[in-house]
Formats: sequence, C-alpha cells, structure tokens
Amino acid sequence: MNLSYWEIKSWLSNIDYCIVGSGIVGLNCALQLKAKFPKAKILILEKGTLPQGASTKNAGFACFGSLSEILDDLKTHTKPEVLQLIQKRVKGLNVLRQTLGDQKINFKQLGGYELFLNSNQTLFQDCISKREAINTWLKPLFKSDVFSIKHNSFNFKNINNQYVFNKFEGQIDTGKMMEALLEKVYSKGIKILNNVQVEQFLEFANSVKIKTNQFEFSSSKLLIATNGFASQLIKEHVKPARAQVLITKPINNLRLKGTFHLDKGYYYFRNIDNRVLLGGGRNLDFKTEETTVFKQTALIQNHLETLLKTTILPETAFEIEHRWSGIMGVGSQKRAVVKRLSTNVFCGVRLGGMGVAIGSLIGKELAELV
Repeated sequence: MNLSYWEIKSWLSNIDYCIVGSGIVGLNCALQLKAKFPKAKILILEKGTLPQGASTKNAGFACFGSLSEILDDLKTHTKPEVLQLIQKRVKGLNVLRQTLGDQKINFKQLGGYELFLNSNQTLFQDCISKREAINTWLKPLFKSDVFSIKHNSFNFKNINNQYVFNKFEGQIDTGKMMEALLEKVYSKGIKILNNVQVEQFLEFANSVKIKTNQFEFSSSKLLIATNGFASQLIKEHVKPARAQVLITKPINNLRLKGTFHLDKGYYYFRNIDNRVLLGGGRNLDFKTEETTVFKQTALIQNHLETLLKTTILPETAFEIEHRWSGIMGVGSQKRAVVKRLSTNVFCGVRLGGMGVAIGSLIGKELAELV
C-alpha cells in the first residue's frame, strides 16, 4: 500500500495500543483503555469490512446457560469453576447493559425456554430431578429460583409437554449493539481501520512491529481480541467453531416470544422482527465445523429447516430469507483466555460461544492487564 506522509502521521505513528479485532472484546477493551489513559493513541485493526467472527453474526441471546448446559458443564468442571463461569456471564451482561443502555441494544427480558425432544426423555428427567438442587445452589447469586417448569404454550411438536423456564434470560438486537459500540468508540477519538489483516508481529524491548496485508507500523502494546481466529497469530489453544444460522421472512401473527434452547444448547431459536431466527447443528459434524471459513453446509441447513417444519413452526407456512455463519472460539475448558503473552503482547480470546454475555467483561479484563 502506497501511504502518504499524512496517512502515516495521522493513523500509523505514535500508537500506544493496537488492538486486533473490532468485535465485542476489542471495542470494549479500547473504551476501557481510553477511560484509563485519555491521551493514549489507540488503533483497532479489523480484517473484515464489518467486525468478523461472531460479534455481528450471533443470535443475540443474553443468556448464561440453560439447565442442561450447566449440568453438562458440571461433568467436566468443578462446581466452583461452573459457578464462576455463570457469575462472569451475569456480570458481563450487566457491563454490556450499563455501557450501552437497554434501549440502544433493544434488550428485552422475555425469558428463556429449554425444550426437550420426545426422543430424549432421559435428558429431560435428569434436568427435572436436579432442578431444585441447581436452584438452591444458584440462589445466593440470583436471590430467587432461576429455573421453573412451564407447559407447551407455544404448541411446538415432537417435544416434551413441559419446558424448563429461566425468567432471567433476555435477548438483544446484535446489530444495534455493535452499532452503538462503534459509535461510542468513534466518539472517543479511537481509530478503526477495516480490511486490514495482521499477518505477523515482532516484539522489541519497548514496542511491537506489526506487519499487515497493507502496511507495517509499530505500537507500544499489542492486544489480540480475535477469538476464533486467535490461533492464526498466537499459540494459545483456541479452536474455531462455526455456527450456522438461518432466519425466516416475517410471519403474520407470530406468537413465539423469547429465547429457546434445544438439545443441550446445540440448537437455539428466538423471535426477532416477527421472524424466527434458528441456529446450531454443529454437533452433527464437529470436525467440519472446526473451521474459519464463513459458509453453510447442506447437512446442517437441511436439518435446521426440518426442525422448523416439524417442531418449531409445524402448522405455520414460512420462507427462509437469509442464511449465514459465524466463527466462535472454543477449547477443552470454557474459561476465556485473558493473559499477558509477553512484555508488550496481551490477548483476550476463547469466549466459548458466550460472546454476548462475557465479551464486554473480557474486554475490560484485557484492558486491566495493561
């Protein structure tokens, strides 16, 4: 890229903090750094035209884990670890709401429902038998029972006639959230350069030289907030996990309201603008979905459509209007990786599919590391 003196002077000189990734984590990190160091020059690099990854592509669930997900996590994590995960998600959602305001993100606490397929009665019985114990365990955090039982008021088919309901769960408008975050970042004088991909970096005693597909420059500190793409730059163990989504055209008199989880959270759907948004199916082909390629597969898309026809909207005509995918960052543990990698390089990655819930908090924690 043939840069002018003005471009170099205004955008690429005397950078105090360079953040890679303009998603939820990167933008929140920039805001926190600017609050701590008002005179700092902060530059965010984004490889996409819009924030890539999952920040503009997620389903907009303001959730902290369904009952079956929590029970599943207790099989691979200790009780204190799972409680800390839930606490961080709740705290992160509060940070998001306080940072932007409920109106800006269109936050609605309509509650969350967990559905159980008729073919999976074992999972349903396990959740029902442990519900009260989990409620007792979580009561100090929520000051009330989290999970209750509701009947199939939405007339879904091929599922158990009882749902597990979580009154604390909500939904947001993902696009409005990211617009509001970007607006706030720009208002603080923080610069963002899009379509710039970091290819490598080299650390010196007091700076980091950053090579991109467009130009090279130096920054005092480098902060990596690329989540599912992190392993392209650093050695932290973060696996990409693609999540495929579809959305219907508007449906007249749509009764469905809230956020819904199915099959341990591997499927999820919600109402938005009189439409049904449905995502998931990664469990049908884990290996293929460990990718950073944004596309859809017939296997998963066909299964999502079948789920709409047979279970979610069995008596309602619908048409699919859009399909897309997002890239999450996952690992063997659900705890995010927020750490100092070296003297001048830091990272906040591996959000485990909970970016809406913890992204704001991880951005704050990443800034605090500096």
